[in-house]
Amino acid sequence: MTILWGLLIVAGIALIIWGAETFAEHLGAAAVRLRVSAFALALLLAGAEPEELATGVTASLRGVPAIAVGDVIGANIAICLVALGVGAWVAPLPFGRRVMRYALFGLPIGILASGFVWNGQVSRVEGIVLVGCYALYVGGIWWAERRPPSLGETGELEEAAEAFQNEQASGLYSWVGQDLLLMAAGLGAIIIGSIVLVEAVRQISQVEATQTKLALTLVGFATSVELVVLAWSTARRGATEATVAAVVGSFTYNVTMTLGAAAVVNPLTIVDATLLHAPILVMLASLALVMMLASVNGDLDRVAGGVLMAAYPLFVISLWLL
Repeated sequence: MTILWGLLIVAGIALIIWGAETFAEHLGAAAVRLRVSAFALALLLAGAEPEELATGVTASLRGVPAIAVGDVIGANIAICLVALGVGAWVAPLPFGRRVMRYALFGLPIGILASGFVWNGQVSRVEGIVLVGCYALYVGGIWWAERRPPSLGETGELEEAAEAFQNEQASGLYSWVGQDLLLMAAGLGAIIIGSIVLVEAVRQISQVEATQTKLALTLVGFATSVELVVLAWSTARRGATEATVAAVVGSFTYNVTMTLGAAAVVNPLTIVDATLLHAPILVMLASLALVMMLASVNGDLDRVAGGVLMAAYPLFVISLWLL
């Protein structure tokens, strides 16, 4: 049975990755063709990481808070160390004032969320506070930059708008219903994949400590794979600040929207909170390390990428052996 649940984990991860990519790609295209306002579209896509949100909420509803919390922490560690590390190893990632602002705004919010989680309990009220913090985060960046923040999947907007302009110029139009259907299919795949992934991890072990470790490593890495691929592919093409900002901004999305929503639908309680203490500190230290390395030359170069990537296996090994 363990082999079967292991295969289902792989299947769940595959569904989540495909669904997240399909949802994001066709959400932007459908919205542009339906002429949704830029304001509404930016709010819709700002920080949109449906795979993280679906996994966290599913785990909360299934009564496995260790997976919900572990996924948030593990995904953020993977985002900082693996996604940015891989991207920087391929080519320097620009980390200018704009990206640094995203990180600086996100770090205190991450500390606040960590404070809520530290005792192993995140109440419904605290969940609402975290969701509100994300709204303030987006609003604060928007006010500071006088434009929508480059968070989550907002990079799809430019591609969708460019494709629509090309269609208008050629006189050939794509059926908007196709984008809506694929968007729905992607969202469905995310939901089904999240349910399969959470249930498979739950069946493999009923022990909270093991569930927490699996969530911090396997689940967290799986739900951040899309960002790893994004960082790698855009680095090859010449990453922009907007791309790096989207990755960095996902850190804040996870500790606010993902964790907050999971607590709102079902308050989170972990019996042994000490299991999370070291990973929480690693999560905060990972973002701080990224900021420190980037502040040297204003970007993340290959050396910085190597340092970040080397830190991730050390985290995984120490988590399972200690």
